[in-house]
Amino acid sequence: MHLTRVAMFVLLQSLAAQAAEYRVGPGQTYTSIGAVPWESLAPGDTVLIHARPTPYAEKWVLGRRGTAAAPITVRGVKDAEGNLPIIVGEGATTRSQLNYWNEERGILKIGGANTPADTLPAYLVVEGLHLRRARGAFTGRNGASSYADNAAAIFIEKGEHITLRGCVLEDSGNGLFIANAASDVTVEHNSIRGNGNSGSILEHNAYTEALGITYQFNHFGPPCSGCLGNNLKDRSAGTVIRYNWIEGGNRQLDLVDSSSATLRADPSYARTFVYGNLLLEPEGAGNRQVVHFGGDSGTTANYRGTLYFFHNTVVSSRTDRTTLLRLSDNAQTAHVTSNAVVVAPAAGNTLSLTDAAGTLRHGGNWYKPGYVSSFGTVTGSVVDTGGNVTGSDPGFVDLAGQDFRLTAGSPLRGKAVAPPAEASGHPLALQYVKHTASGLRTEASPEHIGAHGNAGSSDDTDGGTSDGGICRCDAGTGTPTDAGTTADAGTSPDPENPPDSDEDDDGGCAATGGALAGPLALLALLGARRRTRAG
Repeated sequence: MHLTRVAMFVLLQSLAAQAAEYRVGPGQTYTSIGAVPWESLAPGDTVLIHARPTPYAEKWVLGRRGTAAAPITVRGVKDAEGNLPIIVGEGATTRSQLNYWNEERGILKIGGANTPADTLPAYLVVEGLHLRRARGAFTGRNGASSYADNAAAIFIEKGEHITLRGCVLEDSGNGLFIANAASDVTVEHNSIRGNGNSGSILEHNAYTEALGITYQFNHFGPPCSGCLGNNLKDRSAGTVIRYNWIEGGNRQLDLVDSSSATLRADPSYARTFVYGNLLLEPEGAGNRQVVHFGGDSGTTANYRGTLYFFHNTVVSSRTDRTTLLRLSDNAQTAHVTSNAVVVAPAAGNTLSLTDAAGTLRHGGNWYKPGYVSSFGTVTGSVVDTGGNVTGSDPGFVDLAGQDFRLTAGSPLRGKAVAPPAEASGHPLALQYVKHTASGLRTEASPEHIGAHGNAGSSDDTDGGTSDGGICRCDAGTGTPTDAGTTADAGTSPDPENPPDSDEDDDGGCAATGGALAGPLALLALLGARRRTRAG
């Protein structure tokens, strides 16, 4: 074996022996989350929070740095019945040794603290937790306090190389909120549902603004009853939304402009990729538009540029009208290819492809006959690039039962067209498996239209489990800004409400770590650190 590889192997084995494990729950070393020394976690440490009959009413901050080889992991451990540990924000308390600002913004907060000392958190994995009710009162560093309306189950104020996996985020103002001082974020295999505030358009199931973010294999359920926000609202650069189930909301996807000059200057801001998703528009749910792309600040020079929207399955149950896509103005272009767009209860003439503005290029899609370019006047252009297919029945296994896999005789089989060359870095290799899991997608060229291809040898190739099960999947990175990064900084304006130019512009996709820097740092750590395993 090469000498460098031998040294690396010995190094990693030594690190594994030094890393600490903190076990929380019934019969464990620690009876409460607050007993864990969060302020001193080190690379390779793991906090295991065991499920128990009574939810944990606790909140805390993650403000430490792991490494690529040895991330810091917070993992929920299911009980014998398969239940995740539940953590509620209402009535929660915080470990007295922790001191951090913006306590009112979330149950679990990443980044922004006095204790632990302020830094840019990195290489963190949070998985298998059920966080709910960032609402009402809690006890913080100033005593009795109240959550903000836009408090989130998980609030990432800043950080890099962060993975959120297999969690349930529900019944909060925002299920997930990520500020624009975050980068390289992956959100995968989560169930995000029932968030928002009744009568308000300002809070959403997920609201993110990062430099590099990937959403994959998530189940986005409807927001809370009477809540008027969107399901997934994003202001990021380098956004990839693939293989998700997104149901309900004012819009399923609201992809708008960033308030951060840093994000807007990054080359990845120019292109957004949305593919392999199942997007469900229920009867009477909010706006008739399924997707909005571009911006909402009014400063059109800052709007996003090009959307690549391919191999999605869009199903509308509306009996009035459905609009697939709204582009904010004529500077936006959408490439819409190989999607199945089904207006279930009505004829095709209740579907419009676009609202009015921008350039929409579409080919290789399946529609019902009679669809229109727009219900109003087209001020941009709609270009048929060829290969579109019309019919009365897409050939799903069970449309009413929401099984959108293809029957053997489906007219969607083998009718797809290739997306533009710019999408070549996003091959269609996987598909969503109901719910929060993934499977291989295998078919010969040309591929099938829509989010489902042929199943591989297993419909669940990476260990995905239903609604919040932990999956060992490829970790990713990226997310919005709204908080200061100095001690006791106040919250910046919510990016929903202009002006929002005060958001922090820190963070960047260049901070990925070098091949030798991480191991050398770990070697120094091993020389200084001698810790015993707890529990």
